[in-house]
Amino acid sequence: MEETVRCPWCGTDPLYVRYHDEEWGKPVHDDQKHFECLTLESAQAGLSWITILRKRENYRLAYADFEVQQVASFTDEDVERLLSDSGIVRNRRKIEASINNAKQFIKLQEEFGSFDSYIWSFVNDAPILNAWNRLEDVPATTELSERLSKDLKRRGFKFLGPTTVYAHLQATGLVNDHLTSCTFR
Repeated sequence: MEETVRCPWCGTDPLYVRYHDEEWGKPVHDDQKHFECLTLESAQAGLSWITILRKRENYRLAYADFEVQQVASFTDEDVERLLSDSGIVRNRRKIEASINNAKQFIKLQEEFGSFDSYIWSFVNDAPILNAWNRLEDVPATTELSERLSKDLKRRGFKFLGPTTVYAHLQATGLVNDHLTSCTFR
């Protein structure tokens, strides 16, 4: 039986390993999943991804399972509710950005038919398959993530800089950055 080799960033935490094996780098074409990932990745800024993964179920409860229309209609009372929810990252700017981003997300859906159509157009509808041999070789940003981040900011999105956008591209399979040695490449 062949040995399973994983990208070293996921370590041995079962939640992290499952995320690596079952989600990370797999192409996403579902707008709700895109919105969930964008929201979680913007919440992660300055924190570790495992911290956010451990809070993901709480986020799903707090954010109406990432139904973008519902999140876009969140009120000041919802912001206060979220700020008092110890199951999520309680940062006012990130929470307000997530509600703002839901509104911008809907505008992109209206303009392009879906957020998925919009974002996949940046990679000509085909995943970019990188061939990194070492974790140190994987960049934190690329020209693509800088261009996409700039376009999202121009469209009113917040907390989606080039590093966060690159994390989204990796997580949702627009960019496959599994190492060449990884079984899940």
